[in-house]
Amino acid sequence: MRLLGDGLSLAADIYGPTSGQPVLFFHGGGQSHRSWRGPAQLLGAAGYQAIAVDLRGHGESDWATDGDYLLDAYARDVEALIDRLEGPVVLAGASRGGQSALVGGSRRPGRVALIMLADVAPALRDKGVDEIRAFFAASMNGFRNADAAADALSRHLGRERIADTSGLLAAMRRGEDGRLYWRWDPATVRPEFLHPPSEGEALLAAARRLRDPVVLVRAELSSIVTDESVALFRKLTPQLEVVVAHGVGHMFTGDQNDAFAETLLERLRRMAGG
Repeated sequence: MRLLGDGLSLAADIYGPTSGQPVLFFHGGGQSHRSWRGPAQLLGAAGYQAIAVDLRGHGESDWATDGDYLLDAYARDVEALIDRLEGPVVLAGASRGGQSALVGGSRRPGRVALIMLADVAPALRDKGVDEIRAFFAASMNGFRNADAAADALSRHLGRERIADTSGLLAAMRRGEDGRLYWRWDPATVRPEFLHPPSEGEALLAAARRLRDPVVLVRAELSSIVTDESVALFRKLTPQLEVVVAHGVGHMFTGDQNDAFAETLLERLRRMAGG
């Protein structure tokens, strides 16, 4: 399905009844809506209208013709989606998708029922951001095959290499040179778009103005979110609830997000009084 963001078309998969409360899922940088397939299916089966979206420049969504991949551009897409949906909307996001949900959702007070973040905070650990930059930079020349991509991903995440690479192939495209590339616009990972000063300012401002409920699911082994990050988030957003995802690192969506999905569903049922 195609949805209209801020002047471009975004790809999405929708699960559950269209009459259900909308739950928008936003993936991390370099990923696609497939990262949220399991949680979206779970929420859809529970009666929610679960919408897993490809961010601009990712997956099957349009690439930005003006080359704008600053956080503010992603946030405007979130705002556009909120404006086109009925009723209070739930936002769930990981990494870049979580930042987009936080900033975009904070600009639509009263239209957001809940924001649930997967290891996202207004202030991030510089070393962790540098590691993400390095991974993206190393990916720019593509990979000989899916096994090589799996090896690179395993090193970056510090996790055991996946045996079945078929899922990776769905997240990649084959270039004219025959090599495999992640399915995103290379411009999305240019240095000026990866945590510039304006991004930190936008996240802090969003946390200050946010009045709607927000839950942070913090990865226990995160390279990005620190105790200091969480303390600052609590100070700026007093209603913040923090849940720890044990034994996982920063990019714990994908094959490690079952607990996130269950936590989200439990919070929604609690809010509904069920």
